[in-house]
Amino acid sequence: MRAYGFVGAGEITAAIVEGLSAEVADPPAVFLSPRGRQVAHELAGRFPNVAVCASNEDVLDAASVIVLAVRPAVAQEVVAELEFRPDHAVLSAVAGVPLATLQEWTAPAAPVVRTIPLPQAARRQSLTALFPDHPVARGLFEPLGGVVVPPDEPTLDVFSAATATFAAHLDYLATIASWLAGRRRTRRRRHLRDAPVRPAGRVAGHRITHRADRQAHHTGRDQRAAEDRVAPRRRARLGAPSPRRGAGPAARVAQLSLRANR
Repeated sequence: MRAYGFVGAGEITAAIVEGLSAEVADPPAVFLSPRGRQVAHELAGRFPNVAVCASNEDVLDAASVIVLAVRPAVAQEVVAELEFRPDHAVLSAVAGVPLATLQEWTAPAAPVVRTIPLPQAARRQSLTALFPDHPVARGLFEPLGGVVVPPDEPTLDVFSAATATFAAHLDYLATIASWLAGRRRTRRRRHLRDAPVRPAGRVAGHRITHRADRQAHHTGRDQRAAEDRVAPRRRARLGAPSPRRGAGPAARVAQLSLRANR
């Protein structure tokens, strides 16, 4: 079984290594460079088939299939420090670097294949575009979700441009998910704020069991007080007897007139 060496230990490397190693009965040997040391050591801690090398050159010494997975901005600088052998197969996941340039950088290694692996490789669901077609590249990526081979390198560049939008799309989805989670927490807090509270004592012989009861109690009390203030004046206009002071003014005048007529 081939041993795979990874120069660069970022998100794509982590996805490929997890897809090769997780719940696999006989996973291949994997050697990681110290670049992205935290990711590399986490992978080595999870999977016994993964080892972290002391340098990038040690990765080339330990493996025959080399996966370049560094950022395009530093790719030439990193590769310039490496010594490739003729028996090395180089699979490049460096975006935007043409095949001819890669062949120049990694000579005398052969073959050299451009690849576009996706983060879904971690779940073995990445359909990886690659060019040119080669059994070594298929051997790595077919178990991770399959491969698609475009007819030429310009078409591969079209694939690369399209997949470059995936990260932004996933960030967009993550932002929406975070917003939805925040809305759920807000509704939860509102629900707790408006939920019934524990008994808070008795008023006029009745237990106040929650906020609505307290509001109803205070509202009813205020209404009764207002009615008590207005009722005497209303009764005075109608000449009805006052419940507190007996007859109203009109009734008393009527009573005095009756007495005078007698």
